Amino acid sequence: MIEKVNPCHPDKVADRIAGAIVDLAYKVEENPKIAVEVLIGHGVCNVIVETSADIFKEQIKRIVTRIAGDMVVFSEIHPQDKHLADNQSAGFRCGDNGIFKGMPLTDEQKRLSKIAREIYTLFPTDGKYILDGDRLIICQSNAESVVLKEMYTNAEVNPLGDWTGGPDVDTGATNRKLGSDMADSVTGGGLHGKDLSKADVSVNIHAFLKAQRTGKPVTLCCAIGDDIIDGMPYADIVAEAREFINSVGGFEKFAEWGLF
Repeated sequence: MIEKVNPCHPDKVADRIAGAIVDLAYKVEENPKIAVEVLIGHGVCNVIVETSADIFKEQIKRIVTRIAGDMVVFSEIHPQDKHLADNQSAGFRCGDNGIFKGMPLTDEQKRLSKIAREIYTLFPTDGKYILDGDRLIICQSNAESVVLKEMYTNAEVNPLGDWTGGPDVDTGATNRKLGSDMADSVTGGGLHGKDLSKADVSVNIHAFLKAQRTGKPVTLCCAIGDDIIDGMPYADIVAEAREFINSVGGFEKFAEWGLF
């Protein structure tokens, strides 16, 4: 059983805004420290940023407008906590306490990911999809249900009828759709709105990629300040995550679909 939401779901819009702000920080600094939270809905977007990077409210406003349209934007930008900043002063060390789990993707999870992308190419608007064995549920906004029924003849399509969706119907928040982004690899930490020094980003990516390579579950834990995780220097785990993020086009693009 798996659920996927597409990049126009309000929660993913919030993730994408957060990711774009992290991308901005990386344009300003080579290795910025940043954490972003976004709450969006009904014409309003609230953004809180803690960062070492020199970014400005007007830049955040432009990002929100580009991704979500015209909204009232309330943003707060603050420096990172001194203790957290000092933890990274001598090089990459684990940026948080945490437990992490990487799980090989199932055929069912891969199948729904493919279906979600197929539908999104035709209808790039708010959508959510569930697959449970042979049961496929499609909730796609701004699409005629009869068209989707012709494409997926056995699916349950828009149970409440055709709908419009988006942040005028539903609020969105960062890291609220981790099951959609990580499948069975979900543990405690969120993927989006954070720089690569954060274990929630780098160790989650490392555990997920290792599980896909080996075909076996991966379980890890770390304490803030650790410089060795899974027998590897933390700097190498950060480098692996950086390569993955770059391969998908940056943090904003990563936020569209998550890990799969």
